[in-house]
Amino acid sequence: MTSSDDQDRSDMSRLKAGHDAALNDLMARHGERLFHFLIRALQNEDDAADLAQETFVRVFQSRARFDSKNKFTTWLYAIASNLVRDRYRYRTRHPQVSLEAENAQTGGTLAEQLVDERVLPAEKLQSEERIDAIRRAIGALPEDVRLPLILSEYEGMKQADIGEILHCTTKAVETRIYRARQQLRTVLAAVLER
Repeated sequence: MTSSDDQDRSDMSRLKAGHDAALNDLMARHGERLFHFLIRALQNEDDAADLAQETFVRVFQSRARFDSKNKFTTWLYAIASNLVRDRYRYRTRHPQVSLEAENAQTGGTLAEQLVDERVLPAEKLQSEERIDAIRRAIGALPEDVRLPLILSEYEGMKQADIGEILHCTTKAVETRIYRARQQLRTVLAAVLER
């Protein structure tokens, strides 16, 4: 039985040789996990879908530079992580209007003007609030600790692989994950005690 790493290397060799269909195999094997990583990293499904496509475009464009001695997934997530950083820089330069932003004319928020016609049971609402609080807390973490945490906790990657993706040492990854968890504990203590 061929391992996933061996299959990835084989597909990249085929892709380098001009067999463009090999990209479809790579996308089928890694697309969904990559998309979920990007959703967690960006907190926005549309942005995640865009960057998932862009990541595979970059794989195709850079296929000749792939070193078959390295793991494909490490290379793939390095490309995706760089795109996430670029997207955050873009968001900083081009802020979007929040539903919670106050309208100067009416004094209310846009969210207050939008009517939610669903009636949710209290337990479901509380669960959704907790999930949303965790998402917001992870999204608010500084980038240098957020990405290692997501790659470790949600993608199940080893710290050595994360270090390769983020161009830092394994010890730095360990420290960043520890700092992320500490910050999350502090921020979420009140929310999760309910």
